[in-house]
Amino acid sequence: MDDQQQDHLDRIAGSAGARRHFRYFDYMMASFVGILLLSNLIGAAKLAEVDGFTFGAGILFFPVSYVLGDVLTEVYGYANARRCVWMGFFALLFMAVMSFVVVAMPPSASWGCASSGNPLFADLVKQTSAGTICQTTYESVFGSTWRIVAASIIAFWAGEFVNSFVLARMKVLTGGKHLWTRTIGSTVFGQAVDSALFYPIAFLGTWTNQAVLTVMITNWAMKVAWEVILTPATYAVVGFLKRKEGVDVFDTDIDFSPFAKTDAV
Repeated sequence: MDDQQQDHLDRIAGSAGARRHFRYFDYMMASFVGILLLSNLIGAAKLAEVDGFTFGAGILFFPVSYVLGDVLTEVYGYANARRCVWMGFFALLFMAVMSFVVVAMPPSASWGCASSGNPLFADLVKQTSAGTICQTTYESVFGSTWRIVAASIIAFWAGEFVNSFVLARMKVLTGGKHLWTRTIGSTVFGQAVDSALFYPIAFLGTWTNQAVLTVMITNWAMKVAWEVILTPATYAVVGFLKRKEGVDVFDTDIDFSPFAKTDAV
């Protein structure tokens, strides 16, 4: 969104934005939480390698949640972004409980899946049952979910709040100009905190120390690179939402504590 378009918006403080009803906020919050859950559940556990380059598969989609986090803070202010972070926090917590319960339930002997029908496992199916094979493969994917989600909750919570804080403060300091500086700058710090917490907590002892360090650093760099690549899309979404909402929120009067009360309706 260019500076000329921005001048036509009503500038409001963060506290006013927290109490304001926005047309598209609920959609953005739902998208943010949905992408967060899917990227952590499906992509985080897989270590991929392409042309000798090792990386966590979730890197392909997880940065979208950080882009949405930037959009939420930029358009709706820190107080509303804080609500989304806490919503994501409790959604991840529920996912952890649900995963634990479902994985722990005994499988039906007749449960069929791709592994039970694979000729490679035919002898094992005869010795045990299709359900036993399926349970083993199911656990290999979701059995460590409790650890991944624990890491995700801690890393997401800390990283997202750092990201939102840096972006909100930079917006005030830059007078709302040069959006790219704060979206990229906040990602550099927020993703550094996220990666430094997530990978050691989730995979130390499961992966080699070298693999943890390599993936942690490369994924941080890739997340920042994704932010740079997606900058035009961020500009487009921010511009659209600000025009539709008609305001530009500046967090000049907000308590940045993650535990501060948000007086939103």
